[in-house]
Amino acid sequence: MPLHKGPERAERPLSVNPFYGSADPVGGMTEAPPKHRLPNAPTPPSTAYQLVHDELMLDGNARLNLATFVTTWMEPQAGVLMAECRDKNMIDKDEYPRTAELERRCVAMLADLWHAPDPSAAVGCSTTGSSEACMLAGMALKRRWSARNAGGTARPNLVMGVNVQVCWDKFCNFWEVEPRQVPMEGDRFHLDPQAAAELCDENTIGVVGILGSTFDGSYEPIADLCAALDALQERTGLDVPVHVDAASGGMVAPFLDEDLVWDFRLARVASINTSGHKYGLVYPGVGWALWRDQEALPEELVFRVNYLGGDMPTFALNFSRPGAQVVAQYYTFLRLGREGYRAVQQSTRDVARHLADRVAELGDFRLLTRGDELPVFAFTTAPEVEAYDVFDVSRRMREGGWLVPAYTFPPRREDLSVLRVVCRNGFSSDLADLFVEDLTRLLPELRRQPRPLTHDRAAATGFHH
Repeated sequence: MPLHKGPERAERPLSVNPFYGSADPVGGMTEAPPKHRLPNAPTPPSTAYQLVHDELMLDGNARLNLATFVTTWMEPQAGVLMAECRDKNMIDKDEYPRTAELERRCVAMLADLWHAPDPSAAVGCSTTGSSEACMLAGMALKRRWSARNAGGTARPNLVMGVNVQVCWDKFCNFWEVEPRQVPMEGDRFHLDPQAAAELCDENTIGVVGILGSTFDGSYEPIADLCAALDALQERTGLDVPVHVDAASGGMVAPFLDEDLVWDFRLARVASINTSGHKYGLVYPGVGWALWRDQEALPEELVFRVNYLGGDMPTFALNFSRPGAQVVAQYYTFLRLGREGYRAVQQSTRDVARHLADRVAELGDFRLLTRGDELPVFAFTTAPEVEAYDVFDVSRRMREGGWLVPAYTFPPRREDLSVLRVVCRNGFSSDLADLFVEDLTRLLPELRRQPRPLTHDRAAATGFHH
């Protein structure tokens, strides 16, 4: 079934001012163009721009989108660089060798940041985001398992918490891997190391640990997970690798939680991914996948082509894609350095903590997290609040332009519905105060409701990565 169905009724032509989008009446339009078929004739560029621009005005304001982890602000200089590189194909490394070199430098910088034993031996690549990076990491885990179990017919499995991002469910579905998920229990909203170890067997390709859960912003205990798997190996001989999905935390913990051991310092960690377009502070379209050494990335997964000129190794699901985001990532690494990243992430965490405290002071809400790991916090209505629920809050805040996701937690905690606020670079303390002012202004109306009004919860603001 197609995801987008075509129109079911005839289009009604709309009149357009002949001067609309153009100072030249000859270049204007008297009828709006068709929406579901190509127009017969070209449209003047200024008019085409104005039509598209006006329709996009109905989108939400990205800066006020507290659902997304994705970067919504960069310096103007980064935007200029991206515009200069938007026509460069990232895959064509022979024609654009300097863009390829910037990608290699970014991989080396991340290998150093994540304490690879020998950063020069670490291997990695850019991707379109963490979802693709996770797919690549999962493929490497499965191929390594297949090599250890040559000739076997058993179905492989992957162990992870129920709180993983949907890309891991996709991976298991696409590559026919059994997902084994550790459920939430009580106030534990992510993976339990011992429970994860107990789900492992000889067909486990790996265990996924999340450094920064999208549900509540908390870090999973990666070191404890590796210790549990070490103990499992001592008892049974099973040697299960770990992949760390550090989509967000991989660019937060190295700067704010330097004593937290979660990365390649742990010998069991075979690979790590992060999203350059989240707390890597780059506009959407870039992620990174790294392996601790060549052994962790099977050579047969690397393809070599020469039809673009020169011998070119490639390991990615996508082929052609723009080089602009990779260039922007290198610009940001160069621009900020360690101290700059530390300052930005600390400021973002400070805003999250301050905002969480302000929300708690209102008295109507209970905090699940406080923004002291990822700059993200989740909260729900207090037990005594009966007139409204989190879906009502999300709906009413949207009327003021604020996009705040409301959603239920996974199985065994489906009784828990929460709101989540993601603080990012560009979300200032002033904006945080405006958020609290708008929320405070709504509370008297919400308290006067006879009951929660959002009966169709599926229609409420959705969960966002």
